[in-house]
Amino acid sequence: MKIVVVGGGIGGLAAAALLSRAGHRVTLLEATERLGGKSRRIELDGQIIDTGPSFLTLPGVWKEFLRRWDALGGGNPPAAEVAALKLRRLPGLGTYYHRGGAVPLPVPEGHPWHPAWRRFEELHGPLGPEILHLLTLHPLDRRTLPALKRLLGIYGPRLTTRSYLNGLGWLPGGLREILAIHTLNAGVSPARTPALFASLPAVMAREGIWVPHGGVYELVRALERLCRAGGVEIFTNAPAEHLSEGEVRAAGDVYPADAVVSAVDEDRLARLLEPGKKIPRRKMSCSGVAIYAALREGLPENLPPHTVILPENPDELYRNLEARTEPHQAMAFVNYYRPGEVYPQNEKPVLALLLTAPANGREYGLERGFVRREVERVSRLLGLSGPLAELFREYAILDPRYFGAWGSPGGALYGPARPVWRSGPLHRPRYTDRRRPWLWRAGASVHPGGGLPAVLGGVLVSTELLLERAG
Repeated sequence: MKIVVVGGGIGGLAAAALLSRAGHRVTLLEATERLGGKSRRIELDGQIIDTGPSFLTLPGVWKEFLRRWDALGGGNPPAAEVAALKLRRLPGLGTYYHRGGAVPLPVPEGHPWHPAWRRFEELHGPLGPEILHLLTLHPLDRRTLPALKRLLGIYGPRLTTRSYLNGLGWLPGGLREILAIHTLNAGVSPARTPALFASLPAVMAREGIWVPHGGVYELVRALERLCRAGGVEIFTNAPAEHLSEGEVRAAGDVYPADAVVSAVDEDRLARLLEPGKKIPRRKMSCSGVAIYAALREGLPENLPPHTVILPENPDELYRNLEARTEPHQAMAFVNYYRPGEVYPQNEKPVLALLLTAPANGREYGLERGFVRREVERVSRLLGLSGPLAELFREYAILDPRYFGAWGSPGGALYGPARPVWRSGPLHRPRYTDRRRPWLWRAGASVHPGGGLPAVLGGVLVSTELLLERAG
């Protein structure tokens, strides 16, 4: 088969790697000058820093991806050797700040919350294999039934993150909010996500959060190596203009196709199928203001690589994000890497400050009130003597206006806010449909809110179905 993959992000690269390994002729089209999609690499003051996803969680999904690549080609050469991706486990999940207090996850012994955390982690931490099955197998595959049965036995009738956590009366309120805030990794509030999200912090604490040696962009480079090993033709600066049965039009050229795999955002795919189509206004997931900087000097020695700073009133933040209005306080991620810690070539410390923001399509600078307040709040909580921005030697900001150029209106990072049963990594997506049996979806087209594990898992499901139909 001639297969054209549209979108050179992580999902598109992963799909192209598997389909080419199975012996098909694969062409990958990327609209910009470089591969990676939302995962990018920039240079500030001579230091490199990666944008987009910060970590690789649930590493079993990556191992399953490599296993299937081996199986499709007989295992020679082995995928791990071709990909050459080295993962480093970070210590813990980081430190969480909430209402004046700070606590690391896992909660250490001696902390008042430790007994509750231990009880929670013992129940939810072992669920990694079940989640792996749900991420890498089709929702109707009978092999998912034992996993679903076990999860439903834990959650019972409380099927949202919020309802489940609120039903655990023995959880301290602050710990409950720290567990619930992880749903913003899907861009929506805990009332809009399945109860599974409540389990993820405990699973990640047990299985670890990982960073590739050299930064997350090394995952893009590893997938590109797997693609080239399978003979994928890769074209950059080739924005798709129209998808139809039998061909893809991109940058003035026509690419014949027996099958097309879309790995672009859902709204962008809709416009490629029907140019000029108006996208209805819907509730959207959140956007973000991402500040990346090379620092003049290091931050406090006790600062971990990953810090999360919650707003004083998380419910108010969720309401603001749904209404697309600027919140008084955001959820802030602080990723801080010392020289050589993740990026071996860096001689100076680098920082990523990631703020949740409404999908309003606006441009943000350091002097805008919302950003300035948050930078000052983060600086104060981290114990700095002055504003964090004074330590920036060089910086760059990615905002909703930037993210809006990638597909979703207003710069929504995870597309529309879906109903609970379709939110996050385990909704039942349309990998293909009867109207267009030649079109398949992978990556951001089907799993916008589940992070790297859901993107890779969705690719495994989609490509398996496509290969089955191809015989």
